[in-house]
Amino acid sequence: MKTYKVNEFIMRYSIGNPFATEVVVNKGEEINRKDIDYFQIDEKKGFRFSHKMDPRDIVWGLGENQRGMNKRGGIYISYCTDDSQHTPDKKSLYGAHNFLIVDGEVKFGVFVDYPSKVTFDIGFTHSDVLDIVIDGEDFDLYIVEGVSLKEITGQFLNMIGEGYAPPKWAFGYQQSRWSYKNAEEIEKIVDSFLHYDIPCDTVYLDIDYMERFKDFTIDEESFPHIEGFVKRIKNKGFRLIPIIDAGVKIEKDYDIYEEGIANDHFCVNEEGKPFVAAVWPGRVHFPDFLRPETRKWFGLKYSRLIDWGIEGFWNDMNEPAIFYSNKGLQKAVEKAKASENENLDIYSYFELRDTFVGLLNKLEDHKDFYHRVEGKLVRHDLLHNLYGYNMTRAAAEGFEEIQPNKRFLLFSRASYVGGHRYGGIWTGDNHSWWQHLLLNIKMMVSLNMCGFLYSGADTGGFSGDVNAQLMIRWMQFSLFTPLFRNHSAMGTRRQEPFAFDEGTLHILRNTIRIRYALIPYIYSEYMKALIHKNVYIASLAFEYDDTRSRTVEDQLLIGDSLMIAPIYEENAVGRYIWLPEDMLLWKAEDYRNRSYEIYKKGNIYLEVDIQEIPIFVRKNKIVLLGKHGSSVENLCHDELEAIAFVDDKAAYVYYDDDGTTKNYKNKKYNEVFIEIEKVKNDFEITITNRGNDTLKKINFEILDIQGNVNKKTVEVS
Repeated sequence: MKTYKVNEFIMRYSIGNPFATEVVVNKGEEINRKDIDYFQIDEKKGFRFSHKMDPRDIVWGLGENQRGMNKRGGIYISYCTDDSQHTPDKKSLYGAHNFLIVDGEVKFGVFVDYPSKVTFDIGFTHSDVLDIVIDGEDFDLYIVEGVSLKEITGQFLNMIGEGYAPPKWAFGYQQSRWSYKNAEEIEKIVDSFLHYDIPCDTVYLDIDYMERFKDFTIDEESFPHIEGFVKRIKNKGFRLIPIIDAGVKIEKDYDIYEEGIANDHFCVNEEGKPFVAAVWPGRVHFPDFLRPETRKWFGLKYSRLIDWGIEGFWNDMNEPAIFYSNKGLQKAVEKAKASENENLDIYSYFELRDTFVGLLNKLEDHKDFYHRVEGKLVRHDLLHNLYGYNMTRAAAEGFEEIQPNKRFLLFSRASYVGGHRYGGIWTGDNHSWWQHLLLNIKMMVSLNMCGFLYSGADTGGFSGDVNAQLMIRWMQFSLFTPLFRNHSAMGTRRQEPFAFDEGTLHILRNTIRIRYALIPYIYSEYMKALIHKNVYIASLAFEYDDTRSRTVEDQLLIGDSLMIAPIYEENAVGRYIWLPEDMLLWKAEDYRNRSYEIYKKGNIYLEVDIQEIPIFVRKNKIVLLGKHGSSVENLCHDELEAIAFVDDKAAYVYYDDDGTTKNYKNKKYNEVFIEIEKVKNDFEITITNRGNDTLKKINFEILDIQGNVNKKTVEVS
């Protein structure tokens, strides 16, 4: 073992010969030290790191994973897995995010940089023991110290590098569905949003747009004259976002396939021949995204669609998902033939059935194909968690070459820590279950802790039939997540806002309009978190250190000024809420007609009608609102509204930039500094404008601790 000091807060312990994942931007300098802080090591069964937990310790993190914000009591296996039936007993989801924080009297963070299977047993086998088991002998273990949850997270985010900034229009509402079969149906969806006056920025193209499910192709019969179609839809205020899958169809004269074969771009079997598996198109090869030359080849293929006017993509099926392999299918068919004349009892029938069910994402298949790394073959299962991460990297690196200064929308299903530099993620194929709404709420904190600020779930649920009430409550939460997408599966109930009854449509439209009104705040808070290596969504424990706040898992801090308490139970007409300090409540229905209540610190029960969204403004904080528009680009922010809850003094920094380029990296953005100070029975407002030539006026609604309202208008010069 070698030990490295990354900085005064972070130590790296390097065991064996770790694979170069390229996740950490600063790996430190070697020092003479042999012990590992906080852990005992047991090397009898692989590598097992054990830490004795205090009964009051909370364990945060692990990104996209099951259970609560506090991970105590569960086993979590870090191994990217395509499993849409992620019921509470499942241990692996689509992402592998090996960062956690033990938060108690002793506080420290742990990051295991290992691209294959890692098991986190957090008080499951032994209630007071944290066990980390690594299925290998070559990895880096990082220990991150700090005095608070917020500080440790900040140190980790600095260590893994700069995050992803989507274009500003990607903060608008997004509509998707698997089964938009042709251009006519897409245009009907677009026109319906316009007809019903519902803001929307994007409509997605799922696998239906491709020619027989082949990457970078168009079904010209269903989507004729694609370049003109993309332009026509954009002229209506919408962008089209196509899916790109990992598997490349095996088909003679298909240029992507032919080029991949000719230039050895595909993963291979043990004989060195391209590995064959099956996904949507049938049999496919998988590009070897761990090779720089393959990433460049595949990444530049996005230019075909970009040349047609496409400005965003979602990468899917990139764990990679496998429906079956040739070897697995052959064995299953042989077993079925052998069973043809048997009298199958319950056990033999289940065995036959499970043989075919088990073809899907069979772990044994991961041991049958290889990557070429520096001239050597490396078995896929040893590098599995890096696959989707490097597919997203391929796209981002391609964009950098195609249009270097342009921001593209890009997010992925599979991911690994470090993927936050190249794009966002969504949480995969969820269900229209109230449990998955709650899981979405709890998961956002840990995703932010792992760097994935641009994230969200399939609002309303991908699989199953959503009812109006669940759709409303999920929308009321998702309006605060950076990625705000409604996506559903073919064969399920339609869940576009206008697919519901008139009353539900009215509520959903107002909810989406609230999102657009909040764009000045949401975008400002997102970009400040990105630049300053903070989180955009946080648990109460990030800001409040009292015992009660540390245990709250169904309330979230959104940026610097807001706390939300979503409704996530069916037929609920209210909920209990913990207020860690005095707060201002805005029950949002229509953002233009606002009323407020002041609540004192403590536990409250709040009645919440189906059309209401409880939004809390923290004490001595300010929230900015604009007006809604049909799309983000149609928003006018020359005049903003400010809601302020001021006891003595409040301050806010309003960030903005061009929303389309990467010039913000060179500090080419503008900031408006707002200060409000209570002086006797009045408020003094100071505004300092640094570069914003759009904003002309701010209308203030200032409430004091007694609930008195003071309205002022201030010109911005």
